[in-house]
Amino acid sequence: MSARAVTDATFDQEVINNEKTVLVDFWAEWCGPCRAVSPILDQIAAENSDKIDIVKLNVDDHPALAAKYMITSIPAMKVFQKGKVVKTVIGAKPKPALEADLAAYLK
Repeated sequence: MSARAVTDATFDQEVINNEKTVLVDFWAEWCGPCRAVSPILDQIAAENSDKIDIVKLNVDDHPALAAKYMITSIPAMKVFQKGKVVKTVIGAKPKPALEADLAAYLK
């Protein structure tokens, strides 16, 4: 299972009201580091689908949500639990580093 896209219309349902922990990947088409981290997030999503949902939000298509969550550089990943941001990860990282950042949510 790979990360799925969310929009302004689906964000509350997919992220805020989700019972599971959700990682939102804030990204854009033109962002090279975003494209580099995308397959890594897809792998983490597939390997941990029982523990965490991973979704992607295109900041160019949904600037209001990007502004709401103070996204000033991408890739930016925010972990939500019960509708609240509990962790922020900025920048592309190799899979082991991302898994270490997310370890508390992948147990």
